[in-house]
Amino acid sequence: MTQPFCLAWCAWLLAAVSLGAQDWPQFLGPDRDGHYQGPPVDVSWGEEGPPEVWSRPVGSGFAGPVVADDRLLLFHRVDRSEVLEALDAATGETIWRYEYPTTYRDDFGFDEGPRSAPVVADGRVVTFGAQGQLHVVSLASGEPIWSVDTQERFRLPKGFFGAAGSPLVQNGRVIANIGGSDAGVVAFDAATGDVLWTSTEDEASYSSGVTLRLDGETLVLFLTRNFLFGLDPVDGSVRFTQPWRARMRASVNAASPIVVDDLVFVSAEYGPGAGVFRVTGGQLEEVWRSDDVLSNHYSTSVHHDGVLYGFHGRQEYGPSLRAVDLLNGEVYWSADAFGAGSVTLAGDRLVVMRENGELLIADATPAALTPLARAEVLPAVVRAYPALANGRLYVRNEDTLVCLDLRAN
Repeated sequence: MTQPFCLAWCAWLLAAVSLGAQDWPQFLGPDRDGHYQGPPVDVSWGEEGPPEVWSRPVGSGFAGPVVADDRLLLFHRVDRSEVLEALDAATGETIWRYEYPTTYRDDFGFDEGPRSAPVVADGRVVTFGAQGQLHVVSLASGEPIWSVDTQERFRLPKGFFGAAGSPLVQNGRVIANIGGSDAGVVAFDAATGDVLWTSTEDEASYSSGVTLRLDGETLVLFLTRNFLFGLDPVDGSVRFTQPWRARMRASVNAASPIVVDDLVFVSAEYGPGAGVFRVTGGQLEEVWRSDDVLSNHYSTSVHHDGVLYGFHGRQEYGPSLRAVDLLNGEVYWSADAFGAGSVTLAGDRLVVMRENGELLIADATPAALTPLARAEVLPAVVRAYPALANGRLYVRNEDTLVCLDLRAN
Protein backbone atom coordinates (compact mmCIF):
# COMPACT_ATOMS: atom_id res chain seq x y z
CA MET A 1 0.00 0.00 0.00
CA THR A 2 1.53 3.34 -1.05
CA GLN A 3 1.99 6.02 1.57
CA PRO A 4 -0.52 8.53 0.04
CA PHE A 5 -3.14 5.77 -0.28
CA CYS A 6 -2.44 4.60 3.27
CA LEU A 7 -2.85 8.13 4.62
CA ALA A 8 -6.08 8.61 2.71
CA TRP A 9 -7.40 5.25 3.94
CA CYS A 10 -6.52 6.09 7.56
CA ALA A 11 -8.18 9.50 7.26
CA TRP A 12 -11.36 7.89 5.89
CA LEU A 13 -11.33 5.26 8.62
CA LEU A 14 -10.93 7.88 11.35
CA ALA A 15 -13.76 9.91 9.86
CA ALA A 16 -16.00 6.85 9.76
CA VAL A 17 -15.22 6.00 13.37
CA SER A 18 -15.85 9.61 14.39
CA LEU A 19 -19.21 9.72 12.64
CA GLY A 20 -20.25 6.46 14.26
CA ALA A 21 -19.24 7.79 17.66
CA GLN A 22 -21.50 10.81 17.11
CA ASP A 23 -24.61 8.60 16.88
CA TRP A 24 -26.94 8.04 19.85
CA PRO A 25 -27.89 4.41 19.19
CA GLN A 26 -29.40 3.51 22.55
CA PHE A 27 -30.62 4.80 25.90
CA LEU A 28 -27.97 7.11 27.45
CA GLY A 29 -25.90 7.18 24.27
CA PRO A 30 -23.08 5.13 22.72
CA ASP A 31 -21.63 3.85 26.02
CA ARG A 32 -24.79 4.07 28.15
CA ASP A 33 -23.26 6.72 30.37
CA GLY A 34 -25.00 9.88 29.11
CA HIS A 35 -21.83 11.11 27.38
CA TYR A 36 -22.08 12.76 23.96
CA GLN A 37 -19.22 12.64 21.46
CA GLY A 38 -19.53 15.04 18.56
CA PRO A 39 -19.37 18.71 17.55
CA PRO A 40 -19.32 21.08 20.55
CA VAL A 41 -22.71 22.44 21.60
CA ASP A 42 -23.38 26.12 20.92
CA VAL A 43 -24.54 28.50 23.66
CA SER A 44 -25.02 31.70 21.61
CA TRP A 45 -28.67 31.18 20.64
CA GLY A 46 -30.24 33.39 23.32
CA GLU A 47 -33.79 33.36 24.68
CA GLU A 48 -35.35 32.24 21.39
CA GLY A 49 -33.55 28.94 21.69
CA PRO A 50 -31.46 26.95 19.24
CA PRO A 51 -32.61 26.77 15.60
CA GLU A 52 -35.39 24.28 14.97
CA VAL A 53 -34.59 21.92 12.09
CA TRP A 54 -37.93 20.12 12.01
CA SER A 55 -40.79 18.95 14.21
CA ARG A 56 -43.60 16.43 13.88
CA PRO A 57 -46.50 15.03 15.91
CA VAL A 58 -45.94 11.75 17.77
CA GLY A 59 -48.01 9.21 19.62
CA SER A 60 -47.91 8.46 23.32
CA GLY A 61 -45.00 7.05 25.29
CA PHE A 62 -41.97 7.82 27.45
CA ALA A 63 -39.52 6.07 25.11
CA GLY A 64 -36.78 8.46 24.05
CA PRO A 65 -35.59 8.60 20.43
CA VAL A 66 -32.27 7.12 19.29
CA VAL A 67 -30.13 7.91 16.24
CA ALA A 68 -27.96 5.64 14.09
CA ASP A 69 -26.74 5.79 10.48
CA ASP A 70 -28.59 9.06 9.77
CA ARG A 71 -31.86 7.54 10.96
CA LEU A 72 -33.89 8.46 14.00
CA LEU A 73 -35.79 5.59 15.59
CA LEU A 74 -39.07 6.66 17.17
CA PHE A 75 -40.95 4.16 19.36
CA HIS A 76 -44.46 5.30 20.31
CA ARG A 77 -48.07 4.20 20.60
CA VAL A 78 -50.63 5.17 17.97
CA ASP A 79 -54.19 4.13 18.81
CA ARG A 80 -54.00 0.41 19.69
CA SER A 81 -50.56 -0.30 18.24
CA GLU A 82 -46.99 0.13 19.38
CA VAL A 83 -45.17 1.62 16.42
CA LEU A 84 -41.47 1.76 15.56
CA GLU A 85 -40.65 4.31 12.85
CA ALA A 86 -37.36 5.02 11.14
CA LEU A 87 -37.16 8.70 10.23
CA ASP A 88 -34.65 10.63 8.19
CA ALA A 89 -32.71 12.31 11.02
CA ALA A 90 -32.17 15.43 8.89
CA THR A 91 -35.79 15.95 7.77
CA GLY A 92 -38.08 13.93 10.06
CA GLU A 93 -39.64 12.13 7.10
CA THR A 94 -40.69 8.50 7.62
CA ILE A 95 -38.50 5.89 5.88
CA TRP A 96 -40.26 2.78 7.17
CA ARG A 97 -42.81 1.81 9.81
CA TYR A 98 -43.25 -1.38 11.85
CA GLU A 99 -46.18 -1.93 14.20
CA TYR A 100 -48.02 -4.56 16.22
CA PRO A 101 -51.14 -4.51 18.42
CA THR A 102 -51.07 -3.79 22.15
CA THR A 103 -53.74 -3.89 24.85
CA TYR A 104 -51.64 -2.31 27.61
CA ARG A 105 -53.56 -0.21 30.13
CA ASP A 106 -51.91 1.79 32.89
CA ASP A 107 -53.46 1.15 36.30
CA PHE A 108 -52.54 4.62 37.55
CA GLY A 109 -53.81 6.66 34.60
CA PHE A 110 -50.38 7.47 33.20
CA ASP A 111 -49.31 7.45 29.57
CA GLU A 112 -49.94 4.04 27.96
CA GLY A 113 -47.21 4.17 25.32
CA PRO A 114 -43.86 2.33 25.43
CA ARG A 115 -41.39 3.34 28.13
CA SER A 116 -38.03 2.04 26.92
CA ALA A 117 -35.83 3.50 24.18
CA PRO A 118 -34.94 1.30 21.18
CA VAL A 119 -31.46 -0.18 20.85
CA VAL A 120 -29.58 -0.23 17.52
CA ALA A 121 -26.73 -2.73 17.11
CA ASP A 122 -25.32 -4.79 14.23
CA GLY A 123 -27.92 -3.61 11.73
CA ARG A 124 -30.83 -4.50 14.00
CA VAL A 125 -33.28 -2.48 16.11
CA VAL A 126 -34.50 -3.91 19.42
CA THR A 127 -37.65 -2.65 21.15
CA PHE A 128 -39.27 -3.63 24.46
CA GLY A 129 -42.87 -2.49 24.72
CA ALA A 130 -44.92 -1.58 27.78
CA GLN A 131 -46.68 -4.96 27.63
CA GLY A 132 -43.37 -6.85 27.59
CA GLN A 133 -43.30 -7.54 23.87
CA LEU A 134 -39.71 -7.83 22.66
CA HIS A 135 -39.21 -7.21 18.92
CA VAL A 136 -36.12 -7.17 16.68
CA VAL A 137 -36.31 -5.73 13.16
CA SER A 138 -33.92 -4.77 10.38
CA LEU A 139 -32.50 -1.25 10.61
CA ALA A 140 -32.35 -1.02 6.84
CA SER A 141 -35.92 -2.06 6.04
CA GLY A 142 -37.97 -2.49 9.20
CA GLU A 143 -38.61 -6.12 8.28
CA PRO A 144 -39.22 -8.32 11.35
CA ILE A 145 -36.44 -10.68 12.41
CA TRP A 146 -37.91 -12.20 15.59
CA SER A 147 -40.16 -11.37 18.51
CA VAL A 148 -41.28 -12.84 21.81
CA ASP A 149 -44.12 -11.98 24.17
CA THR A 150 -42.12 -12.13 27.40
CA GLN A 151 -45.19 -11.60 29.59
CA GLU A 152 -46.78 -14.74 28.20
CA ARG A 153 -43.65 -16.85 27.80
CA PHE A 154 -42.18 -16.20 31.23
CA ARG A 155 -45.49 -15.78 33.13
CA LEU A 156 -44.75 -12.22 34.22
CA PRO A 157 -46.76 -9.99 36.52
CA LYS A 158 -47.84 -6.69 34.98
CA GLY A 159 -45.86 -4.54 37.39
CA PHE A 160 -46.77 -1.02 38.46
CA PHE A 161 -46.00 0.75 35.20
CA GLY A 162 -45.48 -2.05 32.68
CA ALA A 163 -42.14 -3.03 31.17
CA ALA A 164 -39.68 -0.15 31.01
CA GLY A 165 -36.01 -1.16 31.12
CA SER A 166 -34.19 -0.81 27.80
CA PRO A 167 -32.49 -4.11 26.83
CA LEU A 168 -28.71 -4.31 26.67
CA VAL A 169 -27.15 -5.66 23.46
CA GLN A 170 -23.75 -7.16 24.16
CA ASN A 171 -21.68 -9.41 21.85
CA GLY A 172 -24.62 -10.85 19.92
CA ARG A 173 -26.88 -11.13 22.95
CA VAL A 174 -30.03 -9.17 23.78
CA ILE A 175 -30.08 -9.10 27.59
CA ALA A 176 -33.30 -7.89 29.20
CA ASN A 177 -34.57 -7.36 32.74
CA ILE A 178 -37.69 -9.54 32.27
CA GLY A 179 -38.64 -10.17 35.89
CA GLY A 180 -39.95 -13.74 35.74
CA SER A 181 -39.99 -16.00 38.79
CA ASP A 182 -37.34 -18.21 37.19
CA ALA A 183 -36.15 -15.74 34.57
CA GLY A 184 -35.35 -12.41 36.18
CA VAL A 185 -32.75 -11.45 33.56
CA VAL A 186 -32.82 -13.25 30.21
CA ALA A 187 -30.29 -13.34 27.34
CA PHE A 188 -31.56 -13.96 23.81
CA ASP A 189 -29.54 -14.67 20.69
CA ALA A 190 -29.68 -11.34 18.84
CA ALA A 191 -29.93 -13.05 15.44
CA THR A 192 -32.51 -15.74 16.21
CA GLY A 193 -34.28 -14.92 19.47
CA ASP A 194 -33.27 -18.23 21.04
CA VAL A 195 -32.95 -18.08 24.82
CA LEU A 196 -29.26 -18.41 25.73
CA TRP A 197 -29.65 -18.25 29.50
CA THR A 198 -31.88 -17.11 32.33
CA SER A 199 -30.58 -15.73 35.62
CA THR A 200 -31.97 -14.56 39.00
CA GLU A 201 -35.56 -14.75 40.20
CA ASP A 202 -36.13 -11.10 41.04
CA GLU A 203 -38.91 -8.92 39.64
CA ALA A 204 -38.09 -6.34 36.99
CA SER A 205 -37.36 -2.70 37.70
CA TYR A 206 -37.49 0.29 35.36
CA SER A 207 -33.71 0.60 35.23
CA SER A 208 -31.62 -0.32 32.16
CA GLY A 209 -28.56 -2.57 32.34
CA VAL A 210 -24.99 -1.39 31.74
CA THR A 211 -21.61 -3.02 31.03
CA LEU A 212 -18.62 -3.14 33.39
CA ARG A 213 -15.17 -3.92 31.99
CA LEU A 214 -12.42 -4.43 34.55
CA ASP A 215 -9.09 -6.31 34.50
CA GLY A 216 -9.88 -7.97 31.19
CA GLU A 217 -13.27 -9.22 32.36
CA THR A 218 -16.71 -8.05 31.22
CA LEU A 219 -19.81 -8.11 33.42
CA VAL A 220 -23.32 -6.77 32.92
CA LEU A 221 -24.97 -4.87 35.78
CA PHE A 222 -28.72 -4.84 36.33
CA LEU A 223 -30.56 -2.93 39.06
CA THR A 224 -33.67 -5.07 39.42
CA ARG A 225 -36.61 -4.51 41.75
CA ASN A 226 -34.70 -5.59 44.85
CA PHE A 227 -31.01 -5.98 44.00
CA LEU A 228 -28.01 -4.80 42.05
CA PHE A 229 -26.67 -7.85 40.20
CA GLY A 230 -23.32 -8.33 38.50
CA LEU A 231 -23.73 -11.08 35.88
CA ASP A 232 -21.43 -12.93 33.50
CA PRO A 233 -22.83 -12.07 30.04
CA VAL A 234 -21.73 -15.45 28.62
CA ASP A 235 -23.72 -17.75 30.93
CA GLY A 236 -25.66 -15.45 33.28
CA SER A 237 -23.86 -16.63 36.42
CA VAL A 238 -24.16 -14.21 39.34
CA ARG A 239 -20.83 -12.66 40.35
CA PHE A 240 -22.13 -10.34 43.06
CA THR A 241 -25.41 -9.20 44.61
CA GLN A 242 -26.21 -6.02 46.53
CA PRO A 243 -29.69 -5.45 48.05
CA TRP A 244 -31.10 -2.10 46.91
CA ARG A 245 -34.72 -1.37 47.58
CA ALA A 246 -36.97 0.34 50.11
CA ARG A 247 -39.26 -1.80 52.21
CA MET A 248 -42.41 -0.11 50.89
CA ARG A 249 -44.26 -1.99 48.15
CA ALA A 250 -44.60 1.07 45.90
CA SER A 251 -40.86 1.75 45.70
CA VAL A 252 -39.27 2.11 42.27
CA ASN A 253 -35.74 1.45 41.02
CA ALA A 254 -35.41 3.37 37.76
CA ALA A 255 -32.02 5.07 37.29
CA SER A 256 -29.25 3.04 35.65
CA PRO A 257 -26.01 2.22 37.48
CA ILE A 258 -22.96 4.31 36.55
CA VAL A 259 -19.58 2.61 36.08
CA VAL A 260 -16.37 4.63 36.57
CA ASP A 261 -13.29 2.39 36.36
CA ASP A 262 -13.69 -0.01 39.32
CA LEU A 263 -16.46 2.04 40.97
CA VAL A 264 -20.22 1.57 40.61
CA PHE A 265 -22.69 4.32 41.54
CA VAL A 266 -26.25 3.17 42.20
CA SER A 267 -29.21 5.31 43.23
CA ALA A 268 -32.96 5.10 43.85
CA GLU A 269 -35.66 7.07 45.63
CA TYR A 270 -38.08 5.89 48.34
CA GLY A 271 -35.37 5.00 50.82
CA PRO A 272 -32.35 3.14 49.40
CA GLY A 273 -30.69 6.41 48.40
CA ALA A 274 -27.34 6.56 46.65
CA GLY A 275 -24.11 4.65 47.10
CA VAL A 276 -20.73 3.98 45.55
CA PHE A 277 -19.15 0.53 45.60
CA ARG A 278 -15.71 -0.65 44.52
CA VAL A 279 -15.51 -3.91 42.58
CA THR A 280 -12.71 -5.86 44.27
CA GLY A 281 -11.98 -9.50 43.60
CA GLY A 282 -15.38 -10.02 42.05
CA GLN A 283 -17.13 -8.56 45.11
CA LEU A 284 -18.55 -5.15 46.05
CA GLU A 285 -16.87 -3.06 48.73
CA GLU A 286 -18.91 -0.11 50.01
CA VAL A 287 -17.24 3.29 49.63
CA TRP A 288 -20.18 5.39 50.85
CA ARG A 289 -23.97 5.46 50.86
CA SER A 290 -26.58 8.03 51.86
CA ASP A 291 -30.20 8.98 51.20
CA ASP A 292 -29.40 12.70 51.59
CA VAL A 293 -26.95 13.15 48.72
CA LEU A 294 -28.13 12.14 45.23
CA SER A 295 -31.22 9.94 45.31
CA ASN A 296 -32.35 9.60 41.69
CA HIS A 297 -36.08 9.10 41.18
CA TYR A 298 -36.05 8.19 37.48
CA SER A 299 -33.29 10.21 35.84
CA THR A 300 -29.78 8.74 35.61
CA SER A 301 -26.90 11.02 36.67
CA VAL A 302 -23.72 11.63 34.66
CA HIS A 303 -20.07 11.58 35.74
CA HIS A 304 -17.30 14.02 34.77
CA ASP A 305 -13.83 14.39 36.32
CA GLY A 306 -14.71 12.80 39.65
CA VAL A 307 -18.04 14.59 40.04
CA LEU A 308 -21.60 13.27 39.64
CA TYR A 309 -24.27 15.59 38.24
CA GLY A 310 -27.91 14.62 38.65
CA PHE A 311 -31.30 15.02 40.29
CA HIS A 312 -31.96 14.46 43.99
CA GLY A 313 -35.46 13.83 45.29
CA ARG A 314 -38.85 12.65 44.13
CA GLN A 315 -40.22 13.99 40.86
CA GLU A 316 -43.51 15.19 42.34
CA TYR A 317 -41.80 17.17 45.10
CA GLY A 318 -39.52 19.31 42.93
CA PRO A 319 -36.08 17.65 42.96
CA SER A 320 -32.78 19.48 43.25
CA LEU A 321 -30.08 19.45 40.58
CA ARG A 322 -26.75 18.67 42.25
CA ALA A 323 -23.02 18.20 41.86
CA VAL A 324 -21.64 15.48 44.15
CA ASP A 325 -18.14 14.10 44.75
CA LEU A 326 -17.96 10.53 43.44
CA LEU A 327 -15.49 9.31 46.07
CA ASN A 328 -17.00 10.69 49.27
CA GLY A 329 -20.54 11.93 48.53
CA GLU A 330 -19.80 15.57 49.32
CA VAL A 331 -22.42 17.90 47.82
CA TYR A 332 -20.60 20.71 46.00
CA TRP A 333 -23.71 22.64 44.97
CA SER A 334 -27.46 22.15 44.92
CA ALA A 335 -30.04 24.02 42.83
CA ASP A 336 -33.01 23.39 45.11
CA ALA A 337 -36.59 22.98 43.82
CA PHE A 338 -35.16 22.81 40.32
CA GLY A 339 -37.75 20.32 39.10
CA ALA A 340 -37.27 16.99 37.39
CA GLY A 341 -35.59 16.35 34.06
CA SER A 342 -32.64 14.64 32.38
CA VAL A 343 -28.97 15.53 32.15
CA THR A 344 -26.47 14.74 29.38
CA LEU A 345 -22.74 15.46 29.32
CA ALA A 346 -21.44 17.10 26.13
CA GLY A 347 -17.69 17.55 26.49
CA ASP A 348 -17.36 19.65 29.63
CA ARG A 349 -20.92 21.01 29.51
CA LEU A 350 -24.20 19.81 30.98
CA VAL A 351 -27.19 19.64 28.64
CA VAL A 352 -30.21 19.66 30.94
CA MET A 353 -33.71 19.05 29.60
CA ARG A 354 -36.27 19.97 32.25
CA GLU A 355 -39.76 18.47 32.51
CA ASN A 356 -41.20 21.97 32.10
CA GLY A 357 -39.77 22.14 28.56
CA GLU A 358 -36.75 24.34 29.28
CA LEU A 359 -33.38 23.46 27.77
CA LEU A 360 -30.43 24.62 29.89
CA ILE A 361 -26.72 24.37 29.15
CA ALA A 362 -24.10 24.95 31.84
CA ASP A 363 -20.46 24.16 32.50
CA ALA A 364 -19.90 20.83 34.25
CA THR A 365 -17.98 22.19 37.22
CA PRO A 366 -18.21 21.61 40.98
CA ALA A 367 -17.77 25.36 41.55
CA ALA A 368 -21.39 26.38 40.87
CA LEU A 369 -24.32 25.95 38.52
CA THR A 370 -24.01 28.88 36.12
CA PRO A 371 -26.30 28.60 33.06
CA LEU A 372 -24.66 29.57 29.78
CA ALA A 373 -27.86 29.39 27.75
CA ARG A 374 -31.49 28.54 28.43
CA ALA A 375 -34.79 28.62 26.54
CA GLU A 376 -38.17 26.91 26.47
CA VAL A 377 -38.06 24.54 23.49
CA LEU A 378 -41.25 22.54 24.08
CA PRO A 379 -44.40 22.84 26.18
CA ALA A 380 -44.49 20.68 29.30
CA VAL A 381 -44.40 17.77 30.03
CA VAL A 382 -41.02 16.44 28.82
CA ARG A 383 -40.16 13.09 30.42
CA ALA A 384 -38.61 11.01 27.63
CA TYR A 385 -34.82 11.15 27.45
CA PRO A 386 -33.55 13.19 24.47
CA ALA A 387 -30.98 12.01 21.94
CA LEU A 388 -27.94 14.17 21.16
CA ALA A 389 -26.36 13.07 17.89
CA ASN A 390 -24.14 14.80 15.34
CA GLY A 391 -24.75 18.18 16.98
CA ARG A 392 -28.54 17.90 16.93
CA LEU A 393 -30.82 17.45 19.93
CA TYR A 394 -33.92 15.31 19.40
CA VAL A 395 -36.46 15.73 22.18
CA ARG A 396 -40.15 14.94 22.59
CA ASN A 397 -42.98 15.84 24.92
CA GLU A 398 -46.41 14.20 25.07
CA ASP A 399 -47.34 14.87 21.44
CA THR A 400 -44.44 16.51 19.57
CA LEU A 401 -40.91 15.52 18.53
CA VAL A 402 -38.52 18.34 17.64
CA CYS A 403 -35.01 18.43 16.17
CA LEU A 404 -32.83 21.32 17.37
CA ASP A 405 -29.47 22.33 15.94
CA LEU A 406 -26.94 22.81 18.75
CA ARG A 407 -23.90 23.17 16.50
CA ALA A 408 -22.01 26.43 16.33
CA ASN A 409 -22.37 28.29 13.04
